[in-house]
Amino acid sequence: MANVSGLVLAAGAGRRMGAPKALMTDPDGTSWLARSLGVLRNGGCDDVTVVLGACGGRGAELVPGVPHLIFPGWDEGIGASLAHGLRHLGARPDVDAVLVHLVDLPDVTADIPRRLLAKGAGPATLSRAVYDGVPGHPALIGRDHWAPLVAQLAGDRGANAYLRRHGAQEVECSDLASGLDVDFPEAEGGRTR
Repeated sequence: MANVSGLVLAAGAGRRMGAPKALMTDPDGTSWLARSLGVLRNGGCDDVTVVLGACGGRGAELVPGVPHLIFPGWDEGIGASLAHGLRHLGARPDVDAVLVHLVDLPDVTADIPRRLLAKGAGPATLSRAVYDGVPGHPALIGRDHWAPLVAQLAGDRGANAYLRRHGAQEVECSDLASGLDVDFPEAEGGRTR
């Protein structure tokens, strides 16, 4: 059985949100960061690492005991943050694949990672959740793809072009969630801690 690590990208400043999304909470007090970790843990990941940046160590305080990376180049964009996380996981020979998730997807539940993992996971795997045919997250990326993907990641460009070019399996999940991210505070009623 493949060893799948989760990777939550939560390094950005959340400029449109007015604060780093890693520090946001739902009206009921649930941390977006904790919720995202739970999605991956309950969805079948063996362990989860968080990439933080703009919020420094404040995000780590919301999820004590969770492995985290504070990426000093966070302002370069999501592609740079993903590359940082993949380089970190690349030093772990026990990891066969990574399930990449974003901190700002409030209606994505553990059912979605479970569905992706049920389709198979291993070093050659490349798949992603889609919502009504629109590519989204999480994305499952096997170890064989990490080095070539990192070589192409730059700035605010994520893995989308790589996944499309290499024929990532699309796993329809619109029956489970919308997959929409939250960029503005009025969209979710979020607030910072």
